[in-house]
Amino acid sequence: MPEISLLFLGKAEDPDCARALEYCQSHFSNVTYCLGKWGDPLPENIRNWRGDYIISYLSRWVVSEELLNRAKIAAINFHPASPEYPGIGCNNFALYEDAKEYGATCHHMAGKVDTGKIIKVRRFPVYPEDGVDELIKRTYENQMVLFFEIAQIMAEGKDLPTSSEKWTRPPFSRKQFNELFKITADMSQDEIARRVRAISYKHWQPYIELGEFRFEYKPKKQSN
Repeated sequence: MPEISLLFLGKAEDPDCARALEYCQSHFSNVTYCLGKWGDPLPENIRNWRGDYIISYLSRWVVSEELLNRAKIAAINFHPASPEYPGIGCNNFALYEDAKEYGATCHHMAGKVDTGKIIKVRRFPVYPEDGVDELIKRTYENQMVLFFEIAQIMAEGKDLPTSSEKWTRPPFSRKQFNELFKITADMSQDEIARRVRAISYKHWQPYIELGEFRFEYKPKKQSN
């Protein structure tokens, strides 16, 4: 087991994060970790951490530049999207744009989210029948595989790979994501269908905006 100190930041109550953390604990000598939900504060001991690597895996925190600089070797993130979709709502925008290919990206973390140099990308096809649920499941499966590939390189003491791929646009913002939910009277049927496909997931649904009023959008079920 290499003498490597590592900080693992991840999502609470998530089976993939639990698997990734377990791997780190069994392959690195000194692992500090923090699992949390949206809105949870980052504990003081984490903000003052110093060591070799930071791994962010579905983490709910934006890591400060000050903390990033405390990682002597690298601070890396596993982003659940290909480089064409940085920022929030990445799978939603991929479906909205009818992307034929998607993926998971491992990259160095920088002061601005989803802008650091890319380490490796794992890609897979998007099928016409895919909705949010299907795309998320396939993304997380491929992201897990990508994690094990990169973590093994780190555990063997090798240098991280460098990808020739680049982020293709600025990260999507919360404002852009929220706009995707909106359906208005002047939209074409094609535009409405694209938004319904991109957003419909569990209790998240698009809404119709008519002046000051908003109504939940419920598409008619097609008869057999």
